Amino acid sequence: MTYIEQLGSNAKAAERYIANATTKQKNDALKAIADALVENTDIILSENEKDLKQAAQNNISPVMQDRLRLTPERIRDIAGSVLKLIDLEDIIGSVEYGAVRPNGLRICKTRVPLGVIGIIFESRPNVTVDAATLCMKAGNAVILRGGKEAINSNICLAKIMRKALNDTNLPEDIIQLITDTSHECANELMRQNKYLDVLIPRGSSRLINAVLENSTVPVIQTGVGNCHVYVDSSADLEMAVNITDNAKTQRPSVCNAIESLLVHKDIAEKFLPMVKARLDEHNVTILGCPQTARILGDCVIPATDEDYATEFLDYKISVKVVNDIDEAIDHISRFTSHHSECIITNNLVNAEKFQKMIDAAAVYVNASTRFTDGGVFGFGAEIGISTQKLHARGPMGLRELTSVKYLINGNGQIR
Repeated sequence: MTYIEQLGSNAKAAERYIANATTKQKNDALKAIADALVENTDIILSENEKDLKQAAQNNISPVMQDRLRLTPERIRDIAGSVLKLIDLEDIIGSVEYGAVRPNGLRICKTRVPLGVIGIIFESRPNVTVDAATLCMKAGNAVILRGGKEAINSNICLAKIMRKALNDTNLPEDIIQLITDTSHECANELMRQNKYLDVLIPRGSSRLINAVLENSTVPVIQTGVGNCHVYVDSSADLEMAVNITDNAKTQRPSVCNAIESLLVHKDIAEKFLPMVKARLDEHNVTILGCPQTARILGDCVIPATDEDYATEFLDYKISVKVVNDIDEAIDHISRFTSHHSECIITNNLVNAEKFQKMIDAAAVYVNASTRFTDGGVFGFGAEIGISTQKLHARGPMGLRELTSVKYLINGNGQIR
């Protein structure tokens, strides 16, 4: 049995315990994990520092280093997210549908865990805790495979969580981390149909596409966020500046940050200098169409179709001046990753048209795309943002990590 197969076998054995654990057992374990994370802050920071030093030596960008960095405040926030799961309703075992058929059969549709979930992600160590604890609350066992950039942090966090499980009399193999970050191990995980019920990739488009192309395990696609803001002709321009700035610069390394700005031609002359002045405060690079360059000057780098299709995850933004809302919708429909899109407008007809016509998991009117988040939506911690339509879409909380089982009771019926 290979290393990955052994992890799969361990998870399958632990699955029955967490699937049938009581709400109190799960919540006690979550409380123990949250407390242990805070108590071991110094140890976690020491291991994280090893990853940060390695990242600097490998010339990883400052934005990506920020994704990797843990601080005492961030650790408290991670622990706080775990505690929030305790307050969420445990939906395992809930009855969603019940009926008595004409032949006397009693049928109940009940909520059950997915089973064993594999998660492949990149450099954000908070995902290690968020993913593991959310899967656990939903009654699942989980196998985590993080990126090599955060391996010391991830090993430390997984060790802390596993000990907390053991201390609360649950199998530590409910949460497992693959410590071998080679591509070979990742590829082998993608083929573990015998043990994995679903595989969830979180990270860059390259990672997600690699999983989609190679996995024989069912995949839930998450994360890629080529998000847009369209500023309509009737928009409040101050609002548009604030939303664009927030959506681009508040945390550019996340999937719900915008990568592209579309501006109606009637307000472009006035609005583009306004938004550039705000973006200049963060040294945002602008890649734009000829009209954008004419208005803003030589600072604009000519944008290509490849630029409009790119998730920069950096202080860069692509800009295009459009003739009307229809051209904006056409452009977004061509380049969207179906994550989060926004229109800024005071025209109710255009707002409704945009929300109806745009095919994305979250479509905003007059609000930043940065709100696409499981916590903000009231789901607690999230496993990711699904950009597909089966079986989940948008922020994936507890419900999206479950399935259903039909329980049928009879008294001798035959067909």
